[in-house]
Amino acid sequence: MKSTQSQLVSSADPHSPLVFEDHTHPIPFNLPYLVGTEQQYMADALSALKLSGDGAFTKQCESFFQRHFGFHKAVMTPSCTDALEMSALLLNLQPGDEVILPSYTFVSTANAFLLHGAKLVFADSLVDSPNIDPAHVETLITPNTRAIVLVHYAGFACDIPAFERLAQKHQLILIEDAAHSVDATFLGKPLGSFGQMSTFSFHETKNITCGEGGMLILNDPSLVERAEIIREKGTNRSAFFRGEVDKYNWRDKGSSFLAPDYVAAFLWGQLEALAPIQSKRITIWDQYYQALKPLAEQGKFKLPTLSEEIGHNAHLFYLVTGSLAERTALMVFLKEKGIHTTFHYVPLHQSPCAQQMGFAASQQHFPHAERYADCLLRLPLHLYLNDSDISRVIEGVHTFYGQH
Repeated sequence: MKSTQSQLVSSADPHSPLVFEDHTHPIPFNLPYLVGTEQQYMADALSALKLSGDGAFTKQCESFFQRHFGFHKAVMTPSCTDALEMSALLLNLQPGDEVILPSYTFVSTANAFLLHGAKLVFADSLVDSPNIDPAHVETLITPNTRAIVLVHYAGFACDIPAFERLAQKHQLILIEDAAHSVDATFLGKPLGSFGQMSTFSFHETKNITCGEGGMLILNDPSLVERAEIIREKGTNRSAFFRGEVDKYNWRDKGSSFLAPDYVAAFLWGQLEALAPIQSKRITIWDQYYQALKPLAEQGKFKLPTLSEEIGHNAHLFYLVTGSLAERTALMVFLKEKGIHTTFHYVPLHQSPCAQQMGFAASQQHFPHAERYADCLLRLPLHLYLNDSDISRVIEGVHTFYGQH
């Protein structure tokens, strides 16, 4: 059997699943999906001799996000972390300013605001979702609160109406960390379009990828000019290249937040295939859900809560076991069958950094975030899974719970 990498590269039909020759091969948790056009587009970018940022492919990707999702302004960055850092700079944080964010999230959500002067205030998750709890957030708002950061876990929307009410009542800025959420919706409207700013990730673990990459969305037109300056190391270089000024100079805080155009070329190949990629991921997600729903109804574990309001994007499939010991046993059982699963975040309020820096939340007990840290398990979900692989995963979970 050929290696996985050689099969990925040589696949005759890039939209078909990767087919293995036997039913005992290991099933990896994730494999970045290759459409088949990425190398050609990257070669085109190299041939154009435009290697730095803001080239033709960068502009095509940004235009796609504006046109397809209706965002006011999209700005490509080297990573979602960079996009979050830009949003932190755009807040113009002053000493003592607070930013509320979920404890159950990736460290980039916190680092971006901590690096630029925010006092971090962590909030718990909901009882029935890893997403941030608006009722808990409301108790944390003070006169120093500047912003609330929403993380739409697994592409499932947060309680957006509740957070919009809080933001309006307390004159706060909403920022969406939509790293998981390309093509996900709430009430038919794309996630990323509700906050004044939002961010997306194109890391190789995401639905749409270029290895590393991100996008900052500016839904508030008043932020666009300053964002352009921040992105260009604090200069008005972009205005200079447009012929709007006769020279450019240092105008503001900033850094180098431009992705190389050949990276955008890779991303463009992925964006062209957004519809078939999403269709296949949703099909796999639904197969898992329908097959495991009977066990959830028996109380064996909990599955994500579906609703007509939320249009998730099948970013990841998770279940929530009854205990840490149960999750560990399930992971070991599936690993013995060649099925790689993984958990997710250690809550940030429990992290060594939070303890060392004396964040108030580090001394608190967040029962729901801690439960998801102990009990949430993610199953393999990528486009090289075939029906046999999916059946093996489902059968493994059923067999485990048939024995316990």
